[in-house]
Amino acid sequence: MAAITASMVGELRARTDAPMMECKKALTEADGDLGRAEEILRVKLGNKAGKAASRVTAEGVVAAAVVGTAGALLEVNCETDFVSKNDAFLAFTNACAQLIAEKNPADVVALSALPLSQEGFGPTVEDVRKGLIGKIGENMTIRRFQRYASGAKLASYLHGTRIGVMVEFDGDEVAAKDVAMHVAAMKPVALSSADVSAELVEKERKIATEKAAESGKPADIVAKMVEGSVQKFLKEVSLLDQVFVKAADGKQTVGAMLKDKATTVKSFTLYVVGEGIEKKVDDFAAEVAAQVAAAKGA
Repeated sequence: MAAITASMVGELRARTDAPMMECKKALTEADGDLGRAEEILRVKLGNKAGKAASRVTAEGVVAAAVVGTAGALLEVNCETDFVSKNDAFLAFTNACAQLIAEKNPADVVALSALPLSQEGFGPTVEDVRKGLIGKIGENMTIRRFQRYASGAKLASYLHGTRIGVMVEFDGDEVAAKDVAMHVAAMKPVALSSADVSAELVEKERKIATEKAAESGKPADIVAKMVEGSVQKFLKEVSLLDQVFVKAADGKQTVGAMLKDKATTVKSFTLYVVGEGIEKKVDDFAAEVAAQVAAAKGA
């Protein structure tokens, strides 16, 4: 049996918003596996336990750039919120987004080798990054980017600097901009139900099965409950099936709105700063105890 530490309980609580004792029970049942413990809490407590899981655990910014028919969405990370507001850091991020749109680098390594001069640093993106690290005194990394250049129209939306969306579309620009804002608010994981990954569907099916089994109902009813839960999940996470945030009747889906506007969304990219990055959780009590022990031994 794995030892369940206070820091593990704290991390699970931060992910799920579940009560501390429930977190401890779930971790004990999962033998210390955080991912499995999160699933257990979702079974016991419902969707509330999964809502906090998307909270970001790293700092940085998202930037967008459109040059002609090409566009780019980029995330660059740093260590603190303070640096994410630094003018030099923001200028570096925007310059990199522009370079991606213009030069079409294959990956972060290729982007890092492109020419760039800033703050007296250069002659490459990587040289500027290293120079700014030295000047600002904090690490920063280019995490990921998505470039579009299919010839379709592009619409982007930035919610501050922490959430960014780029939509590839044909049709009405206002409708596409509205979709980009909708994506930032509702965070769909795929364009349509058919595009949701099999892995994600299977994970949801597993959770729904465990939850339905606790009802004590006959197997055929349980099977219907599971299928109903999965179908509901697919509608909730698929862009075209989601209720449009600006729907006047509160019912119109994004797909229906786009049809009315004779507009087709081909794809989209959503970046939330720090999404999926696990920030180090320090055990403050242990750190203080270690310092006291070290002082006594001195």
